[in-house]
Amino acid sequence: MAMMSAPSLGFLLSVIVGGVLVLLFFADYFRRRRIEVQSILKAELEKPSANQRPSKSRPSANTKKLRPHSQADKDQNKQHHHLDVNTLKGHGDLVTALSFSSDGRNLATACADEVVRVFKLDDVSSKNFKFWRINLPAGKQPTTVAVTEGASSVVVAAQALQGSSLYMYREPTAKPSTDGKQTKLSPPEIMWEHHKVHDMRNVLTLVAARASYGTADGSTIVASCSEGTDIKLWHVTSGKNLGTVDTNQLKNHMAAISPNGRFLAAAAFTADVKVWEIVYSKDGSAKEVAKAMQLKGHKSAVTCLCFTSNSEKIITASKDGTMRIWNINVRYHLDEDPKTLKVFPIPLHDAKGTVLHYDHLSLSPDGKILAATNGSTLQWLCAETGKVLDTADKEHEGGITGIAWAPQTIPMGSEHVTILATSGDKKVKLWLAPDLHSSEDA
Repeated sequence: MAMMSAPSLGFLLSVIVGGVLVLLFFADYFRRRRIEVQSILKAELEKPSANQRPSKSRPSANTKKLRPHSQADKDQNKQHHHLDVNTLKGHGDLVTALSFSSDGRNLATACADEVVRVFKLDDVSSKNFKFWRINLPAGKQPTTVAVTEGASSVVVAAQALQGSSLYMYREPTAKPSTDGKQTKLSPPEIMWEHHKVHDMRNVLTLVAARASYGTADGSTIVASCSEGTDIKLWHVTSGKNLGTVDTNQLKNHMAAISPNGRFLAAAAFTADVKVWEIVYSKDGSAKEVAKAMQLKGHKSAVTCLCFTSNSEKIITASKDGTMRIWNINVRYHLDEDPKTLKVFPIPLHDAKGTVLHYDHLSLSPDGKILAATNGSTLQWLCAETGKVLDTADKEHEGGITGIAWAPQTIPMGSEHVTILATSGDKKVKLWLAPDLHSSEDA
């Protein structure tokens, strides 16, 4: 056999080496593919089938299902205050203010839903209260309200982008229907209106009184107090502006008229309270609003005040942590100064022991019980001693926006009772007066 040549031998070796390399390449390729297939199969086996739902851990029989408490649950679980007699509901938004009629049988509320409601309080224990409603012009939000001339008219202060407005509405009157069987109520009629009464400033309070002092003709007057420094006096029937005063104290907190229509007093930014006299002419009309006196004695801003029913005293509450009772039945025109009769510490403190100040004050018709608020806290105090008779806390969600005693007793079943009303959130609460001899310190 002949020997193979060198080129042929080299070619054969190259073929053999190439074949070995190809075999090695395919062996490695199939090994990696096998590993990938095994991984995919393993994953598919661990995945639940389409009909198989993932298992959920079930609570044991001893585990209670937790759910958030609804507002109804909170109201049901909340302990009922023993002086809470009823609630006026039906408001669509925050109730910003309230006002009683002179006989206590009507209660007007101003609400941020642009509606004023006048409730009929024939029996404070009633489950349903009738009311007539005043729908304000679009974009006008009522900030405060005053029932005037008995219950036949209501003065409303409203705020809009264009500034503050005043409206006087007359109570709806019954008109016979076309079928002659039923009567229909006509919508409340606007008797007069004024716009930009305090320029762009909001009206904080409206307060009305029947002018019965001296030569006054018995007509009803109303004072509008702005958040600025001006206060204006109006004749309710005609809508005439009777005068404007300026506290010159940076900003007002509130204003009040004495029940006989003689004095106008304002709580403002400083510690001094300015008092004006409404002077009446011989024909009974209001002639001017003249500066009368200042109540000096507090060390910090006076936040609120109220008159006694005889119009001879003023009760003030200050950020200095005190309340004062002032005698204003003095000959101020002979430079006789008003006198401080009593000074009481405000009996309300926060968790750190800091004295809090009052936002609202209202004195009962008999002058014996003073109602005061701070935020959502309501207190009844003995007007003679300043002692706390009772307290209600967080009965309104958020702060209390208004407070007023009914000027006269109201029927409750077979008896007549003295009633206090407070406003806040979307409701008005009616309260009985506490026992004058009770005390939280007892």
